[in-house]
Amino acid sequence: MDPKGEELAAVLAEIRQRVRARHPNGLAAGDVPLPDLAPLLHARDAAEGKVASIGSVNPRPPGLGNSIAQTIKRLVARALNWHVREQVEFNRAVMSCVQATIEALNDSNRAVAMLSARLAGDGGSVQQLKDLRTHWSHWRVEWEKKLAGNEIVFLRSVADQQSAVQYRVTAIDANYREQMRAQHANFEAALERSAGSIQKRIAADIEELQKRFWADLERIRLEYETIIHAELRAMRQRASFSLPTGPVAPPAPADFQNIDWLKFAEKFRGSESAIKQRQQMYAIRFQGHAPVLDIGCGRGEMLDVFRESGIEAVGIDLNEDSLAVCRGKGLQVEAADLFAYLRALPDSSLGGVVCSQVVEHLPPQRLLELIQLAQAKLRTGGLLAIETPNPECLAIFATHFYLDPTHRHPLPPALMSFYLEEAGFGGIEVERLNPAIESMPSLAELPGAFQKEFFGALDYAVFARRL
Repeated sequence: MDPKGEELAAVLAEIRQRVRARHPNGLAAGDVPLPDLAPLLHARDAAEGKVASIGSVNPRPPGLGNSIAQTIKRLVARALNWHVREQVEFNRAVMSCVQATIEALNDSNRAVAMLSARLAGDGGSVQQLKDLRTHWSHWRVEWEKKLAGNEIVFLRSVADQQSAVQYRVTAIDANYREQMRAQHANFEAALERSAGSIQKRIAADIEELQKRFWADLERIRLEYETIIHAELRAMRQRASFSLPTGPVAPPAPADFQNIDWLKFAEKFRGSESAIKQRQQMYAIRFQGHAPVLDIGCGRGEMLDVFRESGIEAVGIDLNEDSLAVCRGKGLQVEAADLFAYLRALPDSSLGGVVCSQVVEHLPPQRLLELIQLAQAKLRTGGLLAIETPNPECLAIFATHFYLDPTHRHPLPPALMSFYLEEAGFGGIEVERLNPAIESMPSLAELPGAFQKEFFGALDYAVFARRL
């Protein structure tokens, strides 16, 4: 056998004998049974025997075969010694652990035995311990009840506090949202005010720029028209245009002097209110062109329109009945011949001249004189307006033009524009007035193009600016 194995087996046997000598009947501590460590010792002994037999060869009957087998086994064991060395060391370490555990259990048994002996010697202490345990059990039950009650109260308090906090948070959140909405509304209002102010400023600036642009454009246009007019006159005429300055147009024949011209105007021209309604367009045209002279003011409808629009104006006429009507309205009028009145005015003293339903009563040469006198008395940029029946509309010859026995000749718009251009006017515009179909509904049965071409407007007005 291996000497080390034999030595280990001897040590284990000696330990076993000592334990058994100390505790021959196992351990007991009064009424407290102690665990029996004998089965653990037997198991340890068996394990130690297995550990001690590691590396030994099983004995066989003597003989040659046994010797050979034993020799081979020893050689194999020596050859495998390096392989099983760690396993052997592990096994021995495990056995040392088991031995230490057994020693610790023995010490525990001894300590329990000593404690049991002391408790047995003092019975009152045991009873006190039992009473203490009973009291502890009752106290624990009560304590758990109180703990459960306190826990319920605590949870209720926490729930109440949570509800209060949630309510305050909700209130604060609602207040915050309301403040944010108010601030947002104020911001949007301020932004809208700022945008509106900016838009107004931009619109005002754009309007101002447009006004300047159109004023500059109008000035340039007038300058170019003046130049063009001068060049055309130089090309077409070698000498200045002269007109006879004969006497004032003769008065109406004696057969016409007794006619009630106010009644005539009411019957064939229209009521004052209707005439004023049609002449509102002149108030727009003559804004900024005061003072205005109304030649042949008649019943004063045009002067009324100018007064209502805040435009300074004066009228002249030869018919005393008409002048009396004007003075009754508080209008500024004079009884004067138009040619004498214009000659007496200083040059460039008028801002505007309007002559409505007058030029068709004049001889052709006096019309040219009237235009030249108006050009001389208007300041630069001054406005001249002449209204007369429109010969382009054939209906005037059937029902309108010859209703007035003092009418001489109708004047086509093209001829009137030519006269004005020759006299030094520019920016000439022709505006056709009073559609014939309004007073003659039967014209609607005519083809549209034919109706527009030959039965358009009963009157026209030509506007021109002095260059």
